[in-house]
Amino acid sequence: MAEPTAGLLRHTSLRDQVLEVVRHALVSGEIRPGDIYSASALAARLQVSSSPVREAMLTLVNQGLMEPVRNRGFRVVPMSDQDLDEVYEMRVLLELPGTLKAAARITEADLDRLRALAKDIEAAAEEGDVVRFLDADRHFHLDLLGCGGNKRLVDSVATLRDQTRLYGLENLAERGVLTDSAREHREILAAIADNDTARLEELLRAHLRHIRSDWARS
Repeated sequence: MAEPTAGLLRHTSLRDQVLEVVRHALVSGEIRPGDIYSASALAARLQVSSSPVREAMLTLVNQGLMEPVRNRGFRVVPMSDQDLDEVYEMRVLLELPGTLKAAARITEADLDRLRALAKDIEAAAEEGDVVRFLDADRHFHLDLLGCGGNKRLVDSVATLRDQTRLYGLENLAERGVLTDSAREHREILAAIADNDTARLEELLRAHLRHIRSDWARS
């Protein structure tokens, strides 16, 4: 049974930390459909009690990402190619116009914060640290989208991101493919700073295409 990389747990909500660990494992395909994931086993791995782990798993059940298996644990809900196509289409429909709107309202302070995240994404890609890469990438895009002021939109895109499956990222990291994608974040910010909407849309579409064409092949 595949297990997620634990990483370092920070002094915040244990439930939220566990949720983040499992979410990354789901998105990266480290936990695959058919695997039964024991809450007690994960709790032991992360050196926490079973309660926050179970709470995190039930959150994923409520989001439709996992399902309970009686007396055994939790299992990943399978995602077909049709499911992944629909998730990608929804992300394009929501994330593209939402990010363009956010870019029109962004401040210099926002750009500085996002540039720091972009540097972190590039550093993680260069080091082959997939967990850190996914975490920084998630924060970058949701933070950028949040500059548009629509919290429900951000929450919807966050859920769609969690439903995405990105297989073989470790291999892509070893081949340096993630480094090229990481640099696109800097290019996105440059287009925003230049008020180049056409360039920004082109970059966003290309960036989103990675999700389905390059990274979601099982």
